[in-house]
Amino acid sequence: MAISKRSRSSDGTQRGRSAHRPQGVPVFRIVLVVLIALGALVFAYRTPMRDYALAGTSYSARMICSCRFLAGRSEGQCESQFDEGSDWVFISADEQRRSVTAYIPLLASQTADYRDGYGCVLEAWED
Repeated sequence: MAISKRSRSSDGTQRGRSAHRPQGVPVFRIVLVVLIALGALVFAYRTPMRDYALAGTSYSARMICSCRFLAGRSEGQCESQFDEGSDWVFISADEQRRSVTAYIPLLASQTADYRDGYGCVLEAWED
């Protein structure tokens, strides 16, 4: 008599490898759908996001430049005046060139230079 890998339980149902197990949706499919949806949203709103980011970085660069080089305040004093909503804007000041660059990673960057007689002037926007 041959030994079978499948056996029957006392109620007559079959047990073993071929027993039917319910399977849920694989995790990678869920992740893939979420990534595609996020990609579609970013693609659809790319122009408004970039425009808002450019406006925010322009404002930040000019205000920090004015605070640093016109008012003569320290970097800490100038950055403490930012609104709470500007957490995504990063600031880099160059004391030698007397300029301030504000940027939002992967979206926008803007530089304001201090010029005698003119104050802080933004660099030309690139489209």
